[in-house]
Amino acid sequence: MHSEYIHNLSFLALGDSYTIGEGVPIQDSFPHQTVEILRNKKFQLNPPVLIAKTGWTTGELYNAIVSNKLNDTYDIVTLLIGVNNQYRGNTIQEFSYEYEILLQKAISLAGNKQSNVFTLSIPDWSVTPFAEGREKKKIADEINAFNDMAESISRLFQVQFIEITTEYKVRSVDPSFIAKDKLHPSGKEYKAWSEKIATEIVKSYTK
Repeated sequence: MHSEYIHNLSFLALGDSYTIGEGVPIQDSFPHQTVEILRNKKFQLNPPVLIAKTGWTTGELYNAIVSNKLNDTYDIVTLLIGVNNQYRGNTIQEFSYEYEILLQKAISLAGNKQSNVFTLSIPDWSVTPFAEGREKKKIADEINAFNDMAESISRLFQVQFIEITTEYKVRSVDPSFIAKDKLHPSGKEYKAWSEKIATEIVKSYTK
C-alpha cells in the first residue's frame, strides 16, 4: 500500500435517511461508523461529508448536489438512494434515468475514479414493523426491481455495488437491528453495513 493513499482521505456520502442514520445518533450512521473502522485499520480519514436528507428521491438528491455547488473531489464516495422513489410510487424508468445521472456525478466527484465509488442496495422496509398492514410482497418486489436496476447501472459504470438488503431482511427479525421508529435500521445494523463497505474500500486502496 502506498502511504500517501491512506493519509487525510475525504469521504462523501450521498443519500437519504439511510445515510444520515435517521432515528440513531449521527455517530451510529454508516458513514461515521465506516470512517471509524477504517481509522482502526490505519487509514487517516477526515470526518465524512453527508449530502443526504430523510425523504429524498433520486431527483431531490441530484438537485441538492447541484445547489451545494460541490467542486471538491473526494477519495471515497458512497451512494444509497431510491427507497423514496419506491415509497412514492415513482416509476422505475424515472429511477433508472436519475440514478444513472447521479452515479455519473458521483464518479465525477471521485475524480473520475470508479474504484473509489461504492453504491449500496436499497434496504427492504417491508420487513419492518412500520410495514404492518401494507402490501409487503408488493413493496419487496418493487425494492428488488429497483435494486436490480441500481446494480446493473453500477456494473455498467464499473462501480462496486454492495448488497446489504438480503442480510438486512434476515437480521430484521431481531428488534435490536431496527431503530426505535420501527422503520429505520439501528446502529447495530449500520455497523454491519459499515464493515462491508470498509472491506471494499480497503480492497480498492490495497490493489
